[in-house]
Amino acid sequence: MPEVLDPLAISNEGLSEFAPDSTAPAGMAFYHASEGKPLATPWQVALIRAQLLAHAALPEGFILDCACGSGIQLAAHTSVLQRSGIGVELDPHRAQASAVNLNTIAVQRQETDSQWMRSSRIVVGDGRQGAEILEAVKDALGTDVNPKIALLHLDPARPRNSRTHGLDEMTPRLDEIFAGWASHLEEGRNGPSLLLDLSPRLTHDQRMEVEAMVDLTWPGIVRTWVWTSRGRGRVDRLALWLGSAAQEGIARRFVRVPPSLGVEPTIVSGGRRLMHGAGHPSPVKRPPRRGERISILDAALVESGLAVDWLKTVSKEEKIAWGVVEGRRPQIHHDHPLRIDDPADRLLVQATGRVVALARMTLELANVDRLVEVLLEHDIGRLTVRATLAPELQPKVQGAIDRQLSRRHGRRDAFLVQQPGDDMLLICVSE
Repeated sequence: MPEVLDPLAISNEGLSEFAPDSTAPAGMAFYHASEGKPLATPWQVALIRAQLLAHAALPEGFILDCACGSGIQLAAHTSVLQRSGIGVELDPHRAQASAVNLNTIAVQRQETDSQWMRSSRIVVGDGRQGAEILEAVKDALGTDVNPKIALLHLDPARPRNSRTHGLDEMTPRLDEIFAGWASHLEEGRNGPSLLLDLSPRLTHDQRMEVEAMVDLTWPGIVRTWVWTSRGRGRVDRLALWLGSAAQEGIARRFVRVPPSLGVEPTIVSGGRRLMHGAGHPSPVKRPPRRGERISILDAALVESGLAVDWLKTVSKEEKIAWGVVEGRRPQIHHDHPLRIDDPADRLLVQATGRVVALARMTLELANVDRLVEVLLEHDIGRLTVRATLAPELQPKVQGAIDRQLSRRHGRRDAFLVQQPGDDMLLICVSE
């Protein structure tokens, strides 16, 4: 029988990995074990996800995390939803850390005597064995019936050095979890509720494979794909929300985590089902023009397939041309400024401005003097290079430009991009 830990009675004895979470309120720190800190979900991300889940019509029952690791996501779910949780972790030390962290959140919220906390348990065991886990929790709680499961959350382990991020590399595998728990999940308005944390590097075809696996167990179940980003143009979390956890009629959701605590996330919803394609726009080749606008969008937003939907809310233009779609700096060309006065929308734009000069030259140290001459003609006092350069060259070129401009007295901020497939540099005054 698996060992069952009571978070209210657990000790931190033997745990040595202890670190503050920079995304949590001051003074909040979590325990980890077996080098689990790099794998742990940041508290801010976990909290936002739980707050979004609070809008779902979940059925009655416990929140289950069948590969809970350090337990941070489980702690967010249980405390926000005010529901008891069951965490399952194969590693005994991580299970202990998870129980301690659950208690940390209850203490921080002054809810150690709450019903959700009194009934929450962490199980040291195999998260694939649904019947065995529920039997162990039932005995630990002293009840006559197995706990009901309102939501199954799964964040499977993945090899850190994986190049393929194949579905068969997940531990535990999705099909194993489905087989072990499908008959134990409570049904809500749209069936059972599941939240599957997946590798953000999954390709579109791999996402379709996940959907096919889901449909083998729950044919046609409602689904919402959710891309979460903390900035820097990267997708930090990719998840599939299913059944009563999903948002009916919403195929995709993009969540931009704000840089500051206490600020609401930026959320873009809509899009089409994955069966209709990745949802990425097509790049268009056209000569650059002085006076047109160029905006560099959040690459994670573009990856989610929701950039076109979002652009409709901040621009009335019908002729937005995509110069660059892939990579860290998706680039659009348009005639009128974007309406991004709202800070939430501003987060989704890396840079935006009007083209004031075109300069045909290779972006290298030998050409910095020529480039600076062009910048000074347009009263530019600061320029950010937003073109792709070799990692060892980029800081040298940026530094050389900064040093020369610092000795002049330009008054305008600007950025520089490169025309796709060309050596034409486009100098844009920021707006």
